[in-house]
Amino acid sequence: MPSPDEASGGAPIVALEGVAKSYDRVTHALARVDLDVRGGEFLTLVGPSGCGKSTLLRLIAGLARPSAGAIRWWGEPRPDAAGERIAFVFQSPTLMPWASVATNVRLPLDLAHVARAEADPRVDGALQTVGLADTGMRLPRELSGGMQMRASIARALVTKPALLLMDEPFGALDEFTRQRLDDELLDLWNAQALTVVFVTHSLQEAVFLSTRVVVMAAHPGRIVETCRIDEPYPRNEAFRVSPAFAGHAARLSASVAKAGASALPDARAGGRR
Repeated sequence: MPSPDEASGGAPIVALEGVAKSYDRVTHALARVDLDVRGGEFLTLVGPSGCGKSTLLRLIAGLARPSAGAIRWWGEPRPDAAGERIAFVFQSPTLMPWASVATNVRLPLDLAHVARAEADPRVDGALQTVGLADTGMRLPRELSGGMQMRASIARALVTKPALLLMDEPFGALDEFTRQRLDDELLDLWNAQALTVVFVTHSLQEAVFLSTRVVVMAAHPGRIVETCRIDEPYPRNEAFRVSPAFAGHAARLSASVAKAGASALPDARAGGRR
């Protein structure tokens, strides 16, 4: 696996310059944000509720437009202009309950009118990658919560993305399943040479996964600190119980607590998560 320096030292693939998002005159989801997402890094967004983490992720995905500022993807003004793919994994698996797992995973390819002769092997490969090789004909209700989330990740990977955006995908899972999927996600990040932007409320998860953690404050949402996690990969259970892990978690906890108490005095209510 790459070192944190190697993983966060690539050229910016997404650059946000003075980006702000407002929904009306009193609902300011994000103040002006400057942020580079660098190729190969695992960047995590943390902060209190209402700080705009999901809003920022949607802007990076191109699913929302900024009210001010500019975003460039691979140096281009549109996320699809450079020919690179972005995939989004939501908080819940959002699988079609009436369709097989394979059909769910194939959905992005069907929407792109990819021929079945090409799509089906890609679906099989994505399911194999996430450990669901024998589940293609099953329905989502036959899978555990962790397996459903793996299927959602397979649906994202089937498009062969360069940038994977994940909005608190493991938050509803038990801690044992969550830690196992964190381990698997790092393996995927390395094997697929992905760039990942990840949202979580778990500071321990942020420390375990990330090369860099961005701490946000609310009302309005804004970046207040960036923390490097300068620890080697692969990371395993020994890292989770190490003094280094505890030190990073303590520093990150203090930063988030400070962010939670730092709402601007003249800010108006209405921030987004």
